[in-house]
Amino acid sequence: MFRIDLKSKSSFEILEVLESLCLKTHEMLELEILESDLDSFGFKSFVDLAQIYFLKMLMPFQKDEKAVVLRFCKLDESSSFHKLQSSSEKYGVESEFFSIDKTKQFSFLYHYQKALEFVGIESKQRVLNLGINRGDEFRVIEQMLRKETFDEKSFVGVDYCVSAIEYAKNEFNSSNMEFICHDINSLDELNLSKFDLLISIGTLQSSNISFNASFMHLYQNYIEEGGAIVLGFPNSRWCDGEMIYGAKAPNYNFSEMSLVLKDIHFCKKYLQQKKYRVVITGKDYLFLSARKI
Repeated sequence: MFRIDLKSKSSFEILEVLESLCLKTHEMLELEILESDLDSFGFKSFVDLAQIYFLKMLMPFQKDEKAVVLRFCKLDESSSFHKLQSSSEKYGVESEFFSIDKTKQFSFLYHYQKALEFVGIESKQRVLNLGINRGDEFRVIEQMLRKETFDEKSFVGVDYCVSAIEYAKNEFNSSNMEFICHDINSLDELNLSKFDLLISIGTLQSSNISFNASFMHLYQNYIEEGGAIVLGFPNSRWCDGEMIYGAKAPNYNFSEMSLVLKDIHFCKKYLQQKKYRVVITGKDYLFLSARKI
């Protein structure tokens, strides 16, 4: 375990200290700071510091009347579903991905709810979710709406993962919900009708999907005239069960957002040409929400 005295240190000095550390996986780090410094920096600054250096922030404790000890644990950077080989069960019930509940992350839940409010979820009767996995995005809608309003709607969730779809079928037994195991690249084989709302969180950016062509095809064939769209673009990665801010790009060891912004810009420009009002919100997940003007 490392215990470092950072009392009366500047932000520049603190970054310099953290940059020089070489912590091993799950090794503990304690930073001793003045309580007055914690008030000055703000607790959130140290939460951000933890994410930058792949640390899990633990419960701090008061050392004495003047000093506080902030506690961290080094995350296992090799423990991430992002690094697994692509397969349908990469996201199955036995996977690390499946154990993650995005809705317990307030930065995801808050902005997802606001995106649904922006597109008018109460007035949408038929909802399609591509990449539904275990159904978290539908659960949020269920929690937002009155039961009688929710029961009047029709929900279809599609995912390529067999075990995740079976889980969702067992978890949601409402007659207005349908879960289908199918490859999104072959969506036309299902002969689905059009929907009032399309939702897809972190799925259309998959490496086996041609983003621009797929998005245009979905808009033209699966969205009703005047229908709405909510797309979620991950601006984060999951490491050892923690959501770490910043999209990881190939060939870089730091966060780089060019690919994410390119896809968002394409969708926004395309939808604006179709007379949609489009907003981009969020933080760890960037949400593109579009409704007809």
